[in-house]
Amino acid sequence: MRWIGIDPGLRTTGFGVIDVEGQKLTYVASGTIESGDPAKGLPDRLGTLYQGVKEVLDTYHPESAAIEEVFLNVNPRSTLMLGQARGAVIAALVSANLPVSEFSALRVKQAIVGTGRAAKPQVQEMVKRLLRLSRAPGSDASDALGVAICAAHHAQIPKAITSALTPKKSRR
Repeated sequence: MRWIGIDPGLRTTGFGVIDVEGQKLTYVASGTIESGDPAKGLPDRLGTLYQGVKEVLDTYHPESAAIEEVFLNVNPRSTLMLGQARGAVIAALVSANLPVSEFSALRVKQAIVGTGRAAKPQVQEMVKRLLRLSRAPGSDASDALGVAICAAHHAQIPKAITSALTPKKSRR
């Protein structure tokens, strides 16, 4: 199963693509999509994010997507702008007919590091280790890879429960 994780932002949106086979995670790609000069205006910047996500989807062909939920910022305007960027990204994912999962930053950090209070460098280091990379990607790309890893782990939970509840055939 190929997952894309997205860490949305108005200036910079991180993406991370991984392949998952059983418990094995394999790094495919990661990077950032820049929305461009703020002087361009919000509609153009949102369009740039939308197009950037579509290009990533056309390049890597994920089967499922996950995105980090918006956190409430002290500045309501910043929260609103982030929400609009997130909406542009979700629209790109849904237009490609991808199922989209949403995870809070707390949930992602718990899945990757084991604590919801992990700092960005801790997330970067654990993403590097989990994906067996020689160096950690930048913080936006690492966060996006963390979202993809979190989603992949959560997708396996129903299978594990079903497997645990299915009676084993006895050997007689």
